[in-house]
Amino acid sequence: MEWHYYISSRKLTAKELLHHARAQWLVESMHWLLDVHFGEDFCPVEDRNVQQNLNILRKIVITCIKLLKGKNESKRPVSKIIFDCLLDSQNIFCLLK
Repeated sequence: MEWHYYISSRKLTAKELLHHARAQWLVESMHWLLDVHFGEDFCPVEDRNVQQNLNILRKIVITCIKLLKGKNESKRPVSKIIFDCLLDSQNIFCLLK
């Protein structure tokens, strides 16, 4: 059994609290993916437009990989799929089909 404690200024039902907690973890997991797989925190780009464009491209890649994993019911980690695409550009085309 596992316990989680939350502090909130609103009175929420258990169902509402669960919804808000899961929504927050979805955001956190996306940030984790961007940081771990793309090193986003260490990207030295200073131009705001370039930063936004790179962020959009990274999210497109993650979305494509998640769609591919769902379609193929793959258990492979995102990092392995990205690595395979880096090693062989033909693997990228399977993401676009």
